[in-house]
Amino acid sequence: MNFYVMTLFPELIDAVAGSSILKRGIESGAISVEAVNYREYAKDKHHHVDDYPYGGGAGMLIQPGPVYDCFEELTRRIGKKPRVIYLTPKGRVFDQKAAEELSKEEDLIFLAGHYEGIDERVLDLIVTDRYSIGDYVLTGGELPAMVMIDAISRHVPGVLAAGSAEIETFHDGLLEYPQYTRPEEFMGLRVPEVLLSGHHLNVEKWQREMSIRETVKYRPDLLPGAALSEKERRFASELLKEAEESNEQ
Repeated sequence: MNFYVMTLFPELIDAVAGSSILKRGIESGAISVEAVNYREYAKDKHHHVDDYPYGGGAGMLIQPGPVYDCFEELTRRIGKKPRVIYLTPKGRVFDQKAAEELSKEEDLIFLAGHYEGIDERVLDLIVTDRYSIGDYVLTGGELPAMVMIDAISRHVPGVLAAGSAEIETFHDGLLEYPQYTRPEEFMGLRVPEVLLSGHHLNVEKWQREMSIRETVKYRPDLLPGAALSEKERRFASELLKEAEESNEQ
């Protein structure tokens, strides 16, 4: 899978792509991540890409020309016009479901804005999807783009070890169960006995129960969309009721 990030700050993209899981995915050939600087498509000798917004307002706005010309050149090189994702607080909130959906694409272009944003006309011309990673404001779209690329890449075959993505937090709408490693006792706290038993069925049962407990405790808003059996939903409802009664006391 190929990711392209149209940006004014390619060094931000390269820094994140050169580390950890993304780096290994790139080295294995499972993914590629390329930063494309649309400042290089500015027409004036100083390579300006911003100007004052019509109608007034604070800050500067990115002009449509450099962004559009960059996009046209990039799509010519790719050989087609793939989905283009613009990172904006106005967009759909990015989640695990979106990561899984987008991982099925062969190519994705991310458009990272800066300053006060990008001229709306070029967004109307090239953008197919608008996404947000949360209800807060960042300096630019580079970090949100890399957050999305990291999450999407984990669903691309060959990036993670086989089976890893299937047991991660949010896969079935639940938080992940608590995990432990050596030593068996630390600061007076012991690893749960069931995890030392070697009884795989009991371990799996404990892990599932703890995932439900963790979700009830930390993210009960996820429960309506979680993949739960009828018995598990009753169990979650009982835990929620207990939590409510405890808070009232």
